[in-house]
Parts: sequence; structure tokens; C-alpha cells
Amino acid sequence: MNNATAQSHVVLVIDDEAQIRRLLRITLEANGYKVIEAAGGKDGLVEAATRRPDIVILDLGLPDMDGVAVLKRLREWSQAPVVVLSVRDRDEDKIVALDEGADDYVTKPFSTPELLARLRVAIRHVQSADEEVVFRSGGLEVDLVERRVSVKGQEVKLTVTEYALLRLLVRHAGRVLTHRQILKEVWGPNAVEQTHYLRVYVARLREKIEQEPSRPVLLITEPGIGYRLIAGA
Repeated sequence: MNNATAQSHVVLVIDDEAQIRRLLRITLEANGYKVIEAAGGKDGLVEAATRRPDIVILDLGLPDMDGVAVLKRLREWSQAPVVVLSVRDRDEDKIVALDEGADDYVTKPFSTPELLARLRVAIRHVQSADEEVVFRSGGLEVDLVERRVSVKGQEVKLTVTEYALLRLLVRHAGRVLTHRQILKEVWGPNAVEQTHYLRVYVARLREKIEQEPSRPVLLITEPGIGYRLIAGA
């Protein structure tokens, strides 16, 4: 990331491991971010409320309160993107965190370049969510005002449900959406267990937007969790 671009971004790191906080501070400051630290959930919430960070990196295994509880409290008043950074690698833990409002989930030990990339995507999503009307990634172009979808310049016809699914993914491009989140938004709260709906429509959508539907590069499966639409592929 360009240091001048990142300079205005403040990152709150909530993690009880001093070594992890030190590593993140060195890495993030070297990439132009300003870093605030908190070793516990309660202190993290205070820092979030008083300092208003642009993005939060949150560990789940905190000494004073569970990270998911911190996430729930944050989401009561803050829409700052939250990237969970945790040793918990079970699908169930990832799903709970994402369902409660996390924007992404990275497991420890982590790749520094990957974490930086996830932060860039999360920040970019917040910056563009309200203003971006034309989404482009690879050969895919989605005009949210005209409700027009094209692949490599050729218009693609989608059904109402296919478009609703794609629009949701576009609005959250780069972010993992769980099966339950997608089903609730597209099919309604009574359909959150009907994952077969989702599998069928994802397959249909891939047939229309992917160059090789059997080897998707835009609409990616996060095994056991949900789906992610790649931003700027």
C-alpha cells in the first residue's frame, strides 16, 4: 500500500498477546497506518469509542471477555470494518464471527501480506459502499443504477433472484458472506437453513459470469462458511 494512502487510516489492535501487538504495530506502521493497542476487550471498546478507528483487528481469545461479545458491542454503534485475527480455525467459529458483523477472518499464524491485503479490501469496501455505482472485477461489470450486468462487454441476462444475489455480493465485495447471511438477505429469514437454494443459484450465477464455471475466479467458495466475490480481480 502507498504510505500516503494509508497515512490517514487508524487501526485499533485488540489482542492480549504483546508479541502479536508488537508485530502488528511494526508491520502496520511500516505500511503507513497509525496503530492503537488494547490488551483486552473492555479497553478495546473504550479505545474504539474514544478514538474512532478506521478499522479494527480483533482477537477472539481475550482475557476479560470473549471477542465475539466485543464484536456484538461494537456493532451496536460502529460500522468500522472488523478483521478477526484468531487461532480459532473451526468453521463454526468463523461463521459466528462473520454472522455477528466481522468483515473478514484471518487465522494465526498469519501471512503478513495476506493480512495487509485483507485490510485494504475492508477499508476500500467501506469507502466505496455508498458511492460506487459500477462494480468491475476481471471481465465482470455490474451497473447498480441501471441494473445491468455484462461480461467482457457482453450483456448478461439474470433472473430477479440471480441479480439480487449478485447485487448483495457486489455490495460486500471482498468480504466473506456466510450461507445464513446470504439466505436471509435474498430469500428472507425463513430460508436461512435452505442452503440448497444457495448452491443452485451460485451454480447458475457462475455459469453466467465466470469464464470457466467449474474453476471460478470471481465467485469463490469459502468451504463450510459461505462465499466471497473477489474485488478487482
